[in-house]
Amino acid sequence: MQPTMDRREREGLPQAPRLVSGDLPPEEPIPSYTGPSFVTDDPELSRLTPAELYELNQGMLNDAVPDRPLIDQLKHIAVLRSEYEHGTPAFLQQIDYLRSQGYNGIRRTRGDGDCFYRSLAFAFVERLMNSEEEELEFSVMSAISTLESVLPMLEAAGFQKLVYEDFYETFVSIIKQIVEPDRLDHSNLTPALLLEAFQSPEVSNSVVVFLRLLTSAQIRTDPDSYADFLFNPELGEPMAPREFCESFVEAVGKEADHVQMTALSRALNVNFSVAYLDGRSKDGTVDFVQFDSGNDYGSEPMVLLYRPGHYDILERRSQEPLE
Repeated sequence: MQPTMDRREREGLPQAPRLVSGDLPPEEPIPSYTGPSFVTDDPELSRLTPAELYELNQGMLNDAVPDRPLIDQLKHIAVLRSEYEHGTPAFLQQIDYLRSQGYNGIRRTRGDGDCFYRSLAFAFVERLMNSEEEELEFSVMSAISTLESVLPMLEAAGFQKLVYEDFYETFVSIIKQIVEPDRLDHSNLTPALLLEAFQSPEVSNSVVVFLRLLTSAQIRTDPDSYADFLFNPELGEPMAPREFCESFVEAVGKEADHVQMTALSRALNVNFSVAYLDGRSKDGTVDFVQFDSGNDYGSEPMVLLYRPGHYDILERRSQEPLE
């Protein structure tokens, strides 16, 4: 299993040890790959250093849609494939593999360093909305209860209520609107309203900040579980938990690596997996890294797509649901 790549990997720096997240157990036999017969061991790609691969991928992201919304509409994965058609065939083969596994849609986020937190938050709320009708209210109330239960942890980590309260309320109000009509316009949350909320910088960034604070609090209040994995991603040097959190968790625009993802999974008590798309697979398959820390909150697991330096959301649907 190949874990997600961080700045140490792409810059060839010494590696920190990894938190163990386990393998993703398939629910059914994985069909053999039947996509186009590309050369998978691309000699040009294999000569790229991790840093060069990162720069190549960032160039693809920036050239595709320079002014991408914070969260975009759900698109068919063929749109992603078209962006790589003039690049390396190895990426195309991995994208075709994802489609062969039933992942037909991608919801892309802006590459601003906050994409992991924004993607996970959107996928989390969307999954609650898609809960079975008989389980909808229970799932929403369970999620809100979990968020309420972490408030003491935020204070124990040294964050005053004044610091996190507004960000917390913004996130909870979005979730509550799934089952409780908004007090102003008396409407329940719909897919269109959810997308509108996450495209609003004020709302979307408030949720991102809250999740960053929550991730930091999880690491700060349980330092023994994370201390051995906290390295400066730019220098490869060990860091104290507080220093690491202040520099690479709480600061907006800083990418999330394996440690942050593990901590947030535990804090939110949610399960999700990350599909690792890097163009280096020898057989065209895609590795999935699973973060399994608790509740289901719905039937369909959340899946993020990782490309070096960026996260999007993978979905089995290829179009926005009907209102």
